Amino acid sequence: MRIILLGPPGAGKGTQSERIVQRFGIPQLSTGDMLRAAVAAGTPVGLEAKAVMESGGLVSDRIVVGIVADRIEEPDARRGFILDGFPRTVAQAEALSEMLASKGLSLSTVIELKVDENALVGRIEKRAAETLARGQAVRKDDTPEVFKQRLEAYRAQTAPLSAYYAQKRMLKTVDGMQPIDKVTADLMSVLEPHEERVTS
Repeated sequence: MRIILLGPPGAGKGTQSERIVQRFGIPQLSTGDMLRAAVAAGTPVGLEAKAVMESGGLVSDRIVVGIVADRIEEPDARRGFILDGFPRTVAQAEALSEMLASKGLSLSTVIELKVDENALVGRIEKRAAETLARGQAVRKDDTPEVFKQRLEAYRAQTAPLSAYYAQKRMLKTVDGMQPIDKVTADLMSVLEPHEERVTS
């Protein structure tokens, strides 16, 4: 079962990914974690990434896809994985598809957590106000201003993936504004048929 979870910052992807990991026993693959692990392990693609990072450059899509390609060969990912934070762009989605095809693999499904962005901003503003009311400092990346910037970046770069995967008839949507347990139940009902195909 090879899954991509889409949704803007604050949509609950992290919480739901943890529950999918527990239910199906597949790893959640974060590109940031994979990048650091590849650099630490000194793999060929990790050494290439390290050189780029040390020069202050951005790691290319080709390097990121190479790191994902290496990671999914590891035993814990044989039954599948959840991709977290990747792909971020349509170009990355295309590169991912080509890489998987070269291994005789394909994605099982892409699920988007649909949320009301205004409500998410409201939640962040409320949380910031409550934190200040307790006399605590609000983390820089937890302020409404920074959150709005992250939402704008998501809209510009990642939101087009919804249309891309919908066109390929791979996109499923789940209402991310429901209570957390209901979101989980809806996700499981989308994923369980794929598990049967994996195990049968």
